[in-house]
Amino acid sequence: MSRTRIVFAIIILVTLVAIGAIVLVQAINNLNDGNVITDSGDTPAATAVPEGTVLVTLASSNTKQNWLDQVVDNFNAAGKTTSSGQAIVVEVSHVTSGGSLNAILDGTSQPIAWSPGDQSWVDQANDAWRQRINKPIASESCQPTIYAPLGFAMWRPMAEQLGWPDTPISWDTIVALASDPEGWASYGRPEWGQFSFGHSHPAYANSGLLAMTSFVYGIAGKTDNLTPADIYSDKVQTAMQELEQNTSRYGRQAPALLDLMARQGTSYLHAAAAPESDVLRFNIERGDELTFPLVFIFPAGGTIWADHPYCILDNADWVDDDEAEAAAIFRDYLLARDQQELAIDNFLRPLDTSIPLRAPLSLENGTDPRVSPATVPPLPSPNADISAAIIDIFTINKRKATMLLVIDVSGSMEGEKIRTARAATAEFLSRLDANDEVGIMIFSDIVTLMEPPARVGDVVEGLTQRVNGLLASGNTALYEAVCQAVETIEKTQEDDIATGESRLYGIILLSDGEDTVGYVTENQMLATCLPSNAEADGIKIFPIAFGADADEAILQRIADATSGHMFTADPQSISNVYLSISAEQ
Repeated sequence: MSRTRIVFAIIILVTLVAIGAIVLVQAINNLNDGNVITDSGDTPAATAVPEGTVLVTLASSNTKQNWLDQVVDNFNAAGKTTSSGQAIVVEVSHVTSGGSLNAILDGTSQPIAWSPGDQSWVDQANDAWRQRINKPIASESCQPTIYAPLGFAMWRPMAEQLGWPDTPISWDTIVALASDPEGWASYGRPEWGQFSFGHSHPAYANSGLLAMTSFVYGIAGKTDNLTPADIYSDKVQTAMQELEQNTSRYGRQAPALLDLMARQGTSYLHAAAAPESDVLRFNIERGDELTFPLVFIFPAGGTIWADHPYCILDNADWVDDDEAEAAAIFRDYLLARDQQELAIDNFLRPLDTSIPLRAPLSLENGTDPRVSPATVPPLPSPNADISAAIIDIFTINKRKATMLLVIDVSGSMEGEKIRTARAATAEFLSRLDANDEVGIMIFSDIVTLMEPPARVGDVVEGLTQRVNGLLASGNTALYEAVCQAVETIEKTQEDDIATGESRLYGIILLSDGEDTVGYVTENQMLATCLPSNAEADGIKIFPIAFGADADEAILQRIADATSGHMFTADPQSISNVYLSISAEQ
């Protein structure tokens, strides 16, 4: 070979190596930058990596998002390898515990490792997996990663009125205050009115399930050996009914409740069940928005010290030996002292109690660092039977909802939009409790009340048939539809109040466009149809901006005015949006 050819070959080789290095760096950067949470964030998708690299996809409950993002960045920068020398890259997706469990079981999510908020979710996954292949989903026990204790978030002056931080505050205290017709007047503060409480839905949220588990233990007077018979006892059911009939807001995630407290102030919610970490984060990151600081209250008698287990799903057929080994290497890195100390900076408590607590875990920031598992006993995580019983009595005793579905059937909804809207709405109707109430209103050139709100068990079959027959045509009378929907629900609410019935009221508004009719103006709708002040027990509107042409700005204003929640959706995500609304009501 001539000298010229040798030189040319070397140049080509160097160029290929350089290109390969650039591709590898870009791939890793894409992994680190791709952690976006959406309404359908319980089905993380793996990213392709270069040959010779093992990708560990981790689905992690969102309570520890900030901490894990930092740990993953540090790990990926450290250049860790498997025993065979393959580079390891970790990609984390932040999910809800219940949503990720369902996604794993139905095959829409296939992570290598999974870290829900509590062992109870692991138990449910293992039970389901044993029914399939007679093995748990993970061959080894899932190891705890950090502590994120559950308790109450409350405005600091109100908590101090109850004796925080030195006086024990129990679930009995919360139930008694919630059901007391004198409200805060019993504590010498009549100007605060009736106590208002919120918690996330136990069927969808880790914080909701654990909060209700803590509640049941507290009311039953137990710290261990809870049985389904205890849960269905008259004492527990009576207390659950008293709490739920005075609960003003549910949700799919605890941070959404705290966000409402921040945006609406002390007159909206007085307290909400939440993890300690979320309360501290809101105080520090959003303190300028808060009327008063929030504090975290450990329920007297015991609480769930959620330990966020880390599971390597090696009994799943999508996990190979190299991926399982790489996931174990990352787990060990996660449990090392440096990463445990980093957890404190992210409002979490390290497993290692020899690590001294410091700010931000302080009284000044809203929590009591003197509390530990030794002073407030850890309650056992609920197993599958306990979880099922708790969700059941919650469903039995929860405050029932009255909802009006308001659906855009204008011409722009023709085709895939109307087809998926029909299917998702029918699915939503099937998910409602038989004793909820639901009605249907449609709008295009005119607004038509197809069915006023009525008991779900009596009307669901007929409504489903009518929804499945919806057609799209005409223009969009959006503003008039909002006004007529509010008028319809207000009349229902007035009738309920007259008969002494206490319910939650919501309007689900699905639209893919902006108002094109003009019978009612935007300003007229905002000024005369919507409430001037949002109330916890008021009518909430949940707009769904369906597609890119929806008027998101006005839909957001409608949601804000009623303390509702605006969602964006397309034909692929509409079902998940309806699921989120189910948790709200």
